[in-house]
Amino acid sequence: MLDKTPDSAPDTSDGQALIDVSHLRVEFPTRGGLVVGVKDVSFSIDAGETLCVVGESGSGKSVSSLAIMRLIEFGGGKIAGGEIKLRKEHEIIDLTAMDPEKMRALRGDDIGMIFQEPMTSLNPVFTIERQLCEGLRLHKGMSKEQARARALELMKDVRIPEPERRLSQYPHELSGGMRQRVMIAMAMACEPKLLICDEPTTALDVTIQAEILALIDRLKREHNTAVLFITHDMAVVAQMADRVLVMFRGDVVEEGTVAEIFDSPKEDYTKALLAAVPKLGEMTGKPAPEPMRLIGVPQVSVSPVPYAPEGTKPVLEVNNLVTRFPVKAGLLRKTVANVHAVEDVSFAIKPGETLSLVGESGCGKSTCGRSILRLVDPLSGSVRLDGKEVLDQNPRDLRRLRQDMQMIFQDPFASLNPQVRLIDQVAEPLRNYGLAHGSDVTDRVAALFDRVELPRAFLKRYPHELSGGQRQRVAIARALSINPKLVIADEAVSALDVSVQAQVVNLLMELQAELGIAMLFISHDMAVVERVSHHTAVMYLGRIVEIGPRQAVFENPQHEYTKSLMLAVPIADPHNKKIRADLSFKPIPSPIFPADYVPAKSTYREVSKGHFVLEPIEGFG
Repeated sequence: MLDKTPDSAPDTSDGQALIDVSHLRVEFPTRGGLVVGVKDVSFSIDAGETLCVVGESGSGKSVSSLAIMRLIEFGGGKIAGGEIKLRKEHEIIDLTAMDPEKMRALRGDDIGMIFQEPMTSLNPVFTIERQLCEGLRLHKGMSKEQARARALELMKDVRIPEPERRLSQYPHELSGGMRQRVMIAMAMACEPKLLICDEPTTALDVTIQAEILALIDRLKREHNTAVLFITHDMAVVAQMADRVLVMFRGDVVEEGTVAEIFDSPKEDYTKALLAAVPKLGEMTGKPAPEPMRLIGVPQVSVSPVPYAPEGTKPVLEVNNLVTRFPVKAGLLRKTVANVHAVEDVSFAIKPGETLSLVGESGCGKSTCGRSILRLVDPLSGSVRLDGKEVLDQNPRDLRRLRQDMQMIFQDPFASLNPQVRLIDQVAEPLRNYGLAHGSDVTDRVAALFDRVELPRAFLKRYPHELSGGQRQRVAIARALSINPKLVIADEAVSALDVSVQAQVVNLLMELQAELGIAMLFISHDMAVVERVSHHTAVMYLGRIVEIGPRQAVFENPQHEYTKSLMLAVPIADPHNKKIRADLSFKPIPSPIFPADYVPAKSTYREVSKGHFVLEPIEGFG
């Protein structure tokens, strides 16, 4: 229990730190004993400075940030030692001893936080407008009209297309990237003195990420904001940081300026962390995918996965796929427009090959994957799995066909049932399709856990008892339990830190090579895509604008959008900061067209063997 001291004291310090964390210790009492999340962490951030905190999953990065916000108490933890002091005008406030009511007033106003998981941070029953306006009316005393006008301005700042329409929508109606941008707008709404960013660009594609990083950097410079930036992306660290704090298992292992950390890291852990980062361009001249480097664990021996032999029949053939969502209005809820989420998309995937689908948030990548599995019903087109037309199947036949096609979802916590043990969740597909009975089920699930490198002791655990990377491995085990011919991985590694990401990617490549699985890999991480792909398709506003062998697309991009994607990838070099320039961003076009709009067909020009680029279409882009 901390000693209670007055909420504020006269400013007698000579230092200029806006936030000063000293010997912080955070504990979590559990049935299995005391778990220490943060052992003895100290750091300070000056006004107008960005401190980046990096480290593997479970290192204590997020726990430290939640302790500053005093939100750790709501997550079963407690601040067991240390001090957190915030400079406010001419006084210093001890946050660890602050009254909960006064702390509530500070949150959102003086301290803003962008949370890692936007779907769990946004309230599903309130509109975006209500959630954005709440803080403005509470902290800034704005009227309803003023708050709405400011909310609209913030939505434009974070580059959300059609902000007026989005304000009246609910979180589930937005893509993952758009929800993340709403969270960023909420955190920036009151122009806080300290902005805590916990993996703020994890769910964003590279172009939007570049804009958001520039936006946060501009806010810092214009308002002299202190920024605590938590990330696992070392390229983002190089672009954003003034100073870097490296954490490992609840302790600080190294601290220094961004140039010191990147140019001359002292600790082996920091060197390994920097070495594990996939860099765009590493695969130049290499035709086949290769495994990623790993931190602190033996390198898995995965040979480059070759292309399927010439003449091999594709497992999946998609032709002229169209998926649209109606926009209804008026008393009679008439369809006045359509969201053209997937428009005239065609591609094929052979056994043992990976086609990566890349593009901006909201471009239709996930909808395309869901349409193939008929989790979303397409409007027209053809999807053939092993020669069978998926779109013509009745519910009973579709259920049988789904045994051959499985999906690994972006958020494993949302796709796993929090009330069911892991052994039962992985066993469920086996029981559903009658592939195993009795003790054989347990043996099969245990073997799957071995395959994805999870301890058998985890079989009786629940999802909340695992880390993000471990939950994703459970999702992979479940998807592979019924030996599918096609796996659709929807942003399966986007929320994982570099070491776990490398392990999961290598695991997928190893299983693919062994089982001959065809994989549709949906991602916005260009460096990971370059590592894992045989073929790459670039999507923009629902259409594929460029498709071909990965080497051809990455080494000789033809479409302007593909080139802009490559240029937007952050560089892991602190001496080459792109975000310092005041970037001029193009407005994001809308995929919504009037109900009577008839889009033109996609026609492609062949640049080289198998490498196609979309011909210009009037009114597109």
